[in-house]
Amino acid sequence: MKTRMTEVFGIKHPIMLAGMAFVSLPKLVAAVCNAGGLGMFNSVANTPDQMKDIIKEIKSLTDKPFGINVTLLFPNARENAEVAMEEKVPIINYALGKGDWLIKAVHEYGGKVIATVATERHARRAELDGADALAVTGLDAAAHGGEPTTLVLVPLIASKVNIPIIAAGGFCDGKGLAAALALGADGISMGTRFMLTQESQVHMKIKEIGLNATAEDTFRSDKIDGLPGRFWASKGALEMAQGKVSVTQAASSAWKIKKMLDVPFFKLFVSGLRQQKGVQDLARQAVSIDFLRQHLYEPAEDINSVIMPLGQVTGRINDVPTAQEVIERTVTEAEGIIKRLREKVIS
Repeated sequence: MKTRMTEVFGIKHPIMLAGMAFVSLPKLVAAVCNAGGLGMFNSVANTPDQMKDIIKEIKSLTDKPFGINVTLLFPNARENAEVAMEEKVPIINYALGKGDWLIKAVHEYGGKVIATVATERHARRAELDGADALAVTGLDAAAHGGEPTTLVLVPLIASKVNIPIIAAGGFCDGKGLAAALALGADGISMGTRFMLTQESQVHMKIKEIGLNATAEDTFRSDKIDGLPGRFWASKGALEMAQGKVSVTQAASSAWKIKKMLDVPFFKLFVSGLRQQKGVQDLARQAVSIDFLRQHLYEPAEDINSVIMPLGQVTGRINDVPTAQEVIERTVTEAEGIIKRLREKVIS
């Protein structure tokens, strides 16, 4: 299926793997690329030295275009982006920050840039800065998305910009792809759907949460990591959204993140304050990242204590296929729907 998205990025199908922290790992990234989609690795939990090895690993698993996601307000984001640019990664996807400097540097070596946005203002700014495409994230999405639903946000932004749009939030199949194209998008990004695939390395207990959850089993809160986001409505997440993070819990989590990212406390603290509303939210973020890092691979014995992002679309997913199966059946279904719609219209 050809769209502006496939043409700009040199891929076969207009489907992107969302850059999910601790989920979009090299094996899954490469599987999506090899199936004709766009794999996106999330660099938030890595050091610059680790990034070199990760990029090398992805290149060993696929010869197709792939991307690196950088969340600009996080520690090591700029350094990780610089490593990706040194390695001439074909596509860089940035979020939560101004990316004009990054766009200029990536374009110098012939790469492409996707800006993740959730508002019309940020979309127009990214286009002016020179972004090649936008990942437009609506309310339905796991983790951080805009306040408008995808159904409203995508056509709104599509009417204001001229660059390709990748719709994110609420997509898991061909119905979603066909709908996104009708709304003015040029492709879709899927997170929860790809998390529930065979190449995803999260623990099967975590996958079972997604398979068993309904669309009503997620909720939005800015009290999990300090930014508005959608999470599985577990007992642990609901309690965290209602209460305060203890100093001991925050300090312990911050220490683990410091070691994981190999950054001084000062850098971690300053980075947090740049994006958060206060120290309490910085503490929440430390605890949230620490919980996510632990629970995705070795879930707590009490599964209801797990805190993790989960999209509303989880209620429509009931299997764990390969990434290739997901992409092939999504495209086939979308093409069939588009054909049937043409036949239904009476001229």
